[in-house]
Amino acid sequence: MKKIMLFCMALIILAGCGKKEEIPKMLNVDLAVDPTQGKVNVPVKFQAKVTYGDEVVTDADDVSFEIWLANSDDHDKIAVKHKGNGIYELEKAFDEEGTYYVYAHVTARDMHNMPKKEFVIGKPSTPEQNGGKKEMDEMNDEEMNDEEMK
Repeated sequence: MKKIMLFCMALIILAGCGKKEEIPKMLNVDLAVDPTQGKVNVPVKFQAKVTYGDEVVTDADDVSFEIWLANSDDHDKIAVKHKGNGIYELEKAFDEEGTYYVYAHVTARDMHNMPKKEFVIGKPSTPEQNGGKKEMDEMNDEEMNDEEMK
């Protein structure tokens, strides 16, 4: 009887050792702004290169760029499509000088990633404190829900 129990325990241990644990992959978004110091009425190129682990993402559920002038409540959110090789791109000209911000909102593989960059058109304006966003620990519950709805 002891031999049978010992044999069963050895099988269980060996079976557990044979399983390969899948390492979770992350949704990575490499946001680029070109140029970061632009000129009025000259297009700026925004690119989001999206990968999931080592895999290039060509079928993201949603990709958009949220762009605004520092200290302004007017935010433009522009949806973009896949251009090729995991790159989602937008070109946009600006008719007002100042410091601007862009978020790349990317949803793919049941994950969301939103990197942010600052760029300037012409002369810089006064930048926003914390880029215009409160840190999560500074927000109350209502503000956090509002932020999630954006």
